Amino acid sequence: MVEHSGLDIMCLNKYCHSSSSSSSSSEHDKKTFAQIKLNLSGDYPKKNAEILSGQYGTNLLLIGAALMLAIAHHDPFVKEEHLLSLVTCLMILQLLWMMWYILARDRQKNTRTEKDVHATTCWIRGGLTLLALLSLIMDAFKIGHYVGYHSCVSAVLGVYPVIHATHTIAQVHFLWFHIKDVIKSYETFERFGVIHAVFTNLLLWCSGVMSEAEHFLNNHMRRLSALGYGNLTTGHSEPLCNCTTSTCSMFTSSLYYLYPFNIEYHIFVSAMLFVMWKNIGRTMDLSSNRKRLATKTQGLSVGPILGLLALASTIGILVVYITHVESLQTRQSAISMFYIYGIVLLLFMCCASASGLLIYRVDHIPLDTSKNPSRQLDTELLFGSSIGSWLMSWCSIVAVLSTNSSPPYLWTNCIYSLLLVVEKCMQNLFVIESLYRQPGDVESDDPELQSAPEIFSVTSSLAPPYNGIINRAYETPDKACVTMENEQEESGPVYRCPRKPSEVPLPVGNKVVEPPNIKRQILKNLSVFLIMCNISLWILPAFGCRPQYDNGLEQETFGFSIWITVLNFAIPLNLFYRMHSVASLFEVFRRV
Repeated sequence: MVEHSGLDIMCLNKYCHSSSSSSSSSEHDKKTFAQIKLNLSGDYPKKNAEILSGQYGTNLLLIGAALMLAIAHHDPFVKEEHLLSLVTCLMILQLLWMMWYILARDRQKNTRTEKDVHATTCWIRGGLTLLALLSLIMDAFKIGHYVGYHSCVSAVLGVYPVIHATHTIAQVHFLWFHIKDVIKSYETFERFGVIHAVFTNLLLWCSGVMSEAEHFLNNHMRRLSALGYGNLTTGHSEPLCNCTTSTCSMFTSSLYYLYPFNIEYHIFVSAMLFVMWKNIGRTMDLSSNRKRLATKTQGLSVGPILGLLALASTIGILVVYITHVESLQTRQSAISMFYIYGIVLLLFMCCASASGLLIYRVDHIPLDTSKNPSRQLDTELLFGSSIGSWLMSWCSIVAVLSTNSSPPYLWTNCIYSLLLVVEKCMQNLFVIESLYRQPGDVESDDPELQSAPEIFSVTSSLAPPYNGIINRAYETPDKACVTMENEQEESGPVYRCPRKPSEVPLPVGNKVVEPPNIKRQILKNLSVFLIMCNISLWILPAFGCRPQYDNGLEQETFGFSIWITVLNFAIPLNLFYRMHSVASLFEVFRRV
């Protein structure tokens, strides 16, 4: 009985061991499956959402580009109405997404939303609001143009400006109140919504660029025909019917003066929304996500004066060029005048950028290596948009060196093109050097100042211990700061809130360390001067001063169709580069 009982117990133990082994194997399989599921549901959905949304937006842009190429070729089956119908549908989808996003944020108003303070600034949003107002005026002109020709044009030409105006107003509201949001909920859906907005604005930018390029090409061909270079046909820009109002010609001629502002509006909005797309699901670094102090404007004198002088000269050059390039007798002198003025302006800009770089090389301030999508995008856009101007400049240099003709502007064109390449290289270096510098408000020539202990600082590890004294600034820093402001100076508080370095110079012994203001004032003046010069170089091509169409050198070397294609690619990028440089240089001015 004992043996039998023992056998029973042995059998029971064996059964239990088998059951335990099966159970552990099952748990191991469950853990393995859970680990695989965790791996598949970790970073892969985020990467998949980024890639899928990026591919979605890129294909939207390519669909629009395909339609624009067919319209440019004057295909009888693809008309402008088809492109406008596509863009209108995309704008309506973006409006629905923005409405959903705003309502969703309103339901979550009790939960705190993380913000990226580097995503944009008030002055950038204010500038975009001004560009948006000019775009609304352009939409009003388009509506007036449609009313005059409504009997013989498609209804899409009337619906499009109405939807575009609604889209502009809603988008400006979104940019003012939500562009800094770091999205942490519905990330996959929001990625598609934001990237849809990015590429919708890019498609609107491409559509505006195409319309503006077609307008300049028609003017160029009309000018060549007037000068006797051949009977060149131009595209029909007016509907084939009579206008029912007396203001149609005014609306048509005014539209092309407003296109540059509308084009810049959409490309800047695309860049800002792309930063928002990059911030989706991002973990913010609180140490680098701090708002900077307001920039002081003291010491500004030489930079604004020289910049205003350059701007006034630019307006004069623009008026003289437009009025004289139409005549065969004054055509060459107008082109020569433009190149001489451009050489002088670019020389001053090269000297200003080189001086700023030299000042930064003298100061050994460490670089800021924190993650900042907005700053990284600024750097990439500066380099990417420079490519168009560089291509155009090197084509001009090749044309000058290989031509058999010798117009009076031959070598001035070559020098201007070469300086354009050098100036953009120098300015890009200056801007990137400034953006990646750590914002040091107080710079000291004394190396021991950095290691001097801050006796009253609650964050200093070298502060002496407080024996029996309650450090209220450590326990409740916010309340303590408010309380200290209400205390009298005579009472002598035992703690002190940390001050911002730029407010009061730090005393060391009997010496007060003053920040070196001379270098800062020089950098501020250089930044303001470069801002005004870039505005000047944006105004000239934006409002019709484009000697690349009129000098004939590049067209003789590369042929009409190839050179026009290069210009249609390079000039929009050059316009964006100048306006983006203005924004980046203003950020440099604020950081100094």
